[in-house]
Amino acid sequence: MKSRITQSELDVMDVLWAESPLAAADVVHKLSGSKNWNPRTVKTLLARLVEKKALTTQADGRRYLYSPLVSKDDYAAKAARSLSNRLFGGRAAPLVAHLAGADGLSEDDIAELEALIANMKNMDIKS
Repeated sequence: MKSRITQSELDVMDVLWAESPLAAADVVHKLSGSKNWNPRTVKTLLARLVEKKALTTQADGRRYLYSPLVSKDDYAAKAARSLSNRLFGGRAAPLVAHLAGADGLSEDDIAELEALIANMKNMDIKS
């Protein structure tokens, strides 16, 4: 992927991560419940995402079908790393502490973090 994905582009990516390949008209339809965007706006966003190498196209008659070139998990990992690097010198603990302080962590969040840490410790022991 060439550059950062904007929030509007991320809204389009969410549609395609949930279901792909899709034609531009299908993306417009799926976004119509949450966004009041002109179809040309969606087509512009799709073109930008192709240019950024986040999406690929496949000809289907007179239309194109769009599919993600990057998974949601891979994008989320890269975005989280970038945020951590920019704001916290690449350290995860201050990022988690900031998130916990700002919005608090639910019991489920804490349990997931504890399981993640335990899993990481087990991987270190096996290495």
